[in-house]
Amino acid sequence: MAKEQENNGNGSSSLLVELPLREAAEGFELEKAICSHGLFMLAPNHWDPISRSFSRPLRLTSPPLTVTVRISQPPTSSSSTLYLRVYGASSLSPPHRHSLLNQVSRMLRLSESEENKVREFRSIVEALHGEEEATEYLRSFSGRVFRSPTLFEDMVKCILLCNCQAPPTFYRFSRTLSMAKALCELQFEIQHQISSSKAAEDDFIPKTPAGKESKRKLRVSKVSMRLESKFTESKVDNSVSDLQLSQEPLDFVGMGSFPSPEELANLDESFLAKRCNLGYRASRILKLAQGVVQGNIQLTQLEEDCKETSFSSYDKLSQRLRQIDGFGPFTCANVLMCMGFYHVIPADSETIRHLKQVHSKSCTVQTVGRDVELIYAKYAPFQFLAYWAEMWHFYGQRFGKLSELPVSDYKLMTASNMKNKKIATRKRSKTSAEE
Repeated sequence: MAKEQENNGNGSSSLLVELPLREAAEGFELEKAICSHGLFMLAPNHWDPISRSFSRPLRLTSPPLTVTVRISQPPTSSSSTLYLRVYGASSLSPPHRHSLLNQVSRMLRLSESEENKVREFRSIVEALHGEEEATEYLRSFSGRVFRSPTLFEDMVKCILLCNCQAPPTFYRFSRTLSMAKALCELQFEIQHQISSSKAAEDDFIPKTPAGKESKRKLRVSKVSMRLESKFTESKVDNSVSDLQLSQEPLDFVGMGSFPSPEELANLDESFLAKRCNLGYRASRILKLAQGVVQGNIQLTQLEEDCKETSFSSYDKLSQRLRQIDGFGPFTCANVLMCMGFYHVIPADSETIRHLKQVHSKSCTVQTVGRDVELIYAKYAPFQFLAYWAEMWHFYGQRFGKLSELPVSDYKLMTASNMKNKKIATRKRSKTSAEE
C-alpha cells in the first residue's frame, strides 16, 4: 500500500492511501458500489457525479482522530486499487491506517465473504436468465449494497427510515435527509463546543487552589446540556472546524461526522428531538446510544456473530435486535441486511406499491411478506439482492441515473413521484432550472 503526502497550498496537508481491491478487483466499479442504496444520499455521505468520487468524514480510532476521506477509482478498466485521499492529517499511525481501511472496506463490502456472496448471486442470475434482455438490470447490478462505516450509524439511519418510508422506500425521503443532516450538524456543534471548552481551560490561569479549581472544570458529559442555549442564542461559526475543511473537499464545512454513541448518550431527549426534528425517534436513538455506552448492546459482538450468515444465526440476531427499543420487524430486517443477510426482504408500503406497479400483484400489509417470498424465492439465499436490483432499476427509469442526480434532487424520490412519471420529470426539470 503506497502513501504520499501533498501540501494543498493553504497550510494543510493530505495523504494518498491506496486500498488494493484484491479478490474484488474483477468487475468492481466504485460508482455502482456506492450508488446502490439510498443510504449513500444521507449525510455525511457525499457522492460527486462529476468526479465520480465519494467523500465523507471518518472517525479513526486509537487514539480518536477525525479526517475527511475522498475515495476514487483510477479511470482504467484494469484498475485493482482505490485511492483514498485523506484530509486533516499530516500522517497516519498504523492503528489509524487500519481503522481507515476497515471502515472503507465495510462501506463498500470488500471482505472475502461479501465477495463470495457477489459471485454466488451473479451465478444464480446467470443460470436463471442467461442473456435475457429484460433482466439485464440483474446482471449489471453490482451485488454490493452500500452501507455505513459503522454498525451504529447503520442502526441509527434505519431508525430514521421508520415511518418516513425512505430508501428502501422513498415516501418522505426529504424528512430522512434532513434528519441525517441535522445529526451531523449537531455533531459539529458538540465537537466545536468541546474544543472551545478545552481551549478556555488551557488559557485559564487559576486564582484559586487546584483542588477547588478542579471542580470548576467543564466535563465532556455536560457539554450537551449547554448546547440548547448555544443553539437558540446563535449559530456556530462555520469558519472554525476541527476537521480543517477550508481545503478541498468543501462539502462538509459546518457539518461534522455522524455522531458517536458517546456524544448522543448524554443529550436531553427533548433538545435532540427539537434540534434534529426527530420526533419519537429521539427516544429510540438515545436509548440505543445509552445501551452501547453502558455495554448492554455489544456492537462488536453483533458484528462478529453475523460472520456466519446462516438462517439460525439470523434468527438469533433478530431476537437480540428486537429487544432494543423501537426495533420492529422492518428495522431489524434492514439492519440485518446491512450486516450481510440477504434472504429476508424488509417489506413495507413501498414494497406493496412496487409489487402492484411492476408485478401486477394485488397485495396488502397482511400478504406482502408471503408475496415477496413467492416472487423472489428462486434467488435464494439472495432474495433481497434480486428485489433491490429490480427496485433500484425502476427508480433509475423514473428519475434518471441515480448516480448522476444532483443532491438537490434527492428529495424528489418519493412514492408519489414513482407512481407518476410526468410529475417526477417535471419536478426534476424545475429543480435543475432553479440551480
